[in-house]
Amino acid sequence: MAKSPFPLNAWYAAAYDVELGTSLLARRICNLAMVFFRRRDGRVAALEDACWHRLLPLSLGRLEGDELVCGYHGLVFNSDGRCTHMPSQETINPSACVRAFPVAEKHRFVWVWPGDPLAADPALIPDLHWNDDPAWAGDGKMIGVKCDYRLVIDNLMDLTHETFVHGSSIGNRAVAEAPFVTTHGDRMATVTRWMEGIEAPPFWAGQIRDVHGYEGLVDRWQIIRFEAPCTVTIDVGVAVAGSGAQPAGDKPGDRSRGVNGQVLNTITPETDTSCHYFWAFARNYRLQEQRLTHQLREGVSRIFREDETVLEAQQRAIDEHPEREFNNLSIDAGAMWARRLIDRLQARESPDPARRPVIAVRTVT
Repeated sequence: MAKSPFPLNAWYAAAYDVELGTSLLARRICNLAMVFFRRRDGRVAALEDACWHRLLPLSLGRLEGDELVCGYHGLVFNSDGRCTHMPSQETINPSACVRAFPVAEKHRFVWVWPGDPLAADPALIPDLHWNDDPAWAGDGKMIGVKCDYRLVIDNLMDLTHETFVHGSSIGNRAVAEAPFVTTHGDRMATVTRWMEGIEAPPFWAGQIRDVHGYEGLVDRWQIIRFEAPCTVTIDVGVAVAGSGAQPAGDKPGDRSRGVNGQVLNTITPETDTSCHYFWAFARNYRLQEQRLTHQLREGVSRIFREDETVLEAQQRAIDEHPEREFNNLSIDAGAMWARRLIDRLQARESPDPARRPVIAVRTVT
């Protein structure tokens, strides 16, 4: 299966905001080595992680105020990548600079733009407002996954795997058998699945029991929204069966007798076959219970570790069988649209048609 380059004209999550303090953070994004640091005014800077002089990673140096000192010969670079000091000479070579990348902070993430800096529009940062909205409470982590980042997106766009990978927590037979609706736009694809009058899987049975004291059949929803090239938000929850949680025409649903969460995912390519998977789980109930926030974060972390095992095994199989192509079922509709939208972004950066990625598709019904 042919590999495609990453769309570079896009915002990618580089770190959680709490990862950046007074020390340097080295991270590879889209095959580019970068070093991140926080200035004294709180703003984040991102530079190419290779000194202009002898290419030692600048992340092996140190910060002095708002400037980065190379750990090899002491060249000093400001947050714009310009060298401000060279040892043993008064004249600074005007070409002495390293690449600086546009960065922004939003929704508890530090975002970086690895492409054309003139195209770095902050309005294009994906909407993950639940991560710092006072009406929601939650937390998350980053997982390093040894697979093509698109495999993680495939996984999130088709949640039927919950039945088989996460049967002890969030999955049951209803997920695999329920009908769904797929829609798409220029940068978005959505998969909507409602399951009415079903048994709640263990995770959700515990949540609705603890919040509402309810034990019985539920109506469950999963509304998956993909934003190209790498962000997936999933509106999830359960409500008392027949309580009207599902919208009817233009009438919104009533979720007051249920529990609602938002699973936030943004996946950043590290290399062709590895990625940084940033995720969070936010809820709109029992907001002040920090212990519950911690319990949910750790519980969701264990669930995602199950995904990590599957995804890394899948990548190994792909590497061992480069001649093989994916086959697709109807349940792959959302993932297929996500890949098409990624391809469109990448094609805009590759005017030569011969360089555009080709993903072979065979649909089995």
